[in-house]
Amino acid sequence: MRNIKLVEVRSELAAGTRGASLGVDALKIASLGKKSDFFTRFEPINVQDANNYLWKNNNFPHAKYIDGVFEVINNVHDTVKALRLEKKFPIILAGDHSTAAGSIMGIKAAAPEKRLGVIWIDAHADVHSPYTSPSGNMHGMPLGMCLQEDNLSCKQHDLSDEEFEYWEKIKKIGGDFPKIKAEDIVYIAVRDTEEPEDLLIEKHGIKNFKTSEVREKGIEKISHEALDILRNCDQIYISFDVDSMDSAISMGTGTPVPDGLTVEEAINLNKELIKDKRVCCWEIVEVNPTLDNENIMAKNAFEILETTTESLVSNF
Repeated sequence: MRNIKLVEVRSELAAGTRGASLGVDALKIASLGKKSDFFTRFEPINVQDANNYLWKNNNFPHAKYIDGVFEVINNVHDTVKALRLEKKFPIILAGDHSTAAGSIMGIKAAAPEKRLGVIWIDAHADVHSPYTSPSGNMHGMPLGMCLQEDNLSCKQHDLSDEEFEYWEKIKKIGGDFPKIKAEDIVYIAVRDTEEPEDLLIEKHGIKNFKTSEVREKGIEKISHEALDILRNCDQIYISFDVDSMDSAISMGTGTPVPDGLTVEEAINLNKELIKDKRVCCWEIVEVNPTLDNENIMAKNAFEILETTTESLVSNF
């Protein structure tokens, strides 16, 4: 059986809409409604956030609150690295998606010799840099951080000296090298991208299983194909952003997008993918109960969390 450890990250610095820091507790409220004992079964670790930076001036228009984001990603890196060195399986409940960079960096730092694959289930590609991001919101940059990819051929902005210095520091957390290869990223349900991201995806031939392909082929075949793309990887990390689900059912997240997965598809996809013995960490992000009625998103997200964990436990 896997030695599961819950990791709670209540950061919302990098999101464009406030409220994602409340997502972890919304999941806990949802578990009470189901009378589930999930949160009594696993002892959680709470990673220190830096949400107090939201009350300070943001001096970084192209990488908003990058000083605080740097702190949080460092904290996540340290936590995940320590857990992986102890052979524990982190299940990460996080707010904004920028902290996924810390998860990847921590996994890699614990086993630098192992090739790490990423399955990114999301409406967005999140491979921007401060040079290309139209919003400056850093939850759109975690894969750019891990790839050490500035994408300067698509440069839209000049950075201040301080922005540049923090961006360089973030990319070097866990070591000054790319933590993953672009060819070792698999996207599922990504459908809201900007041109700089599209050009990177095309340049590196990153596979994106769109929602229509998921429905056409079915969850089992998509899972098999996604894992086969990563056949040369020693470890696999899965990051599930709740906005991968259709906007009709994902109001409780900051950036909902139409044409996404159903709740049932999301449940079955994560249940299937996590059966692969190379999976070493699973993460759910971007639940924002302030945008929701009756905590619906958190209820759906908790069902995904609980059933994915059950699949992990029953397959080991």
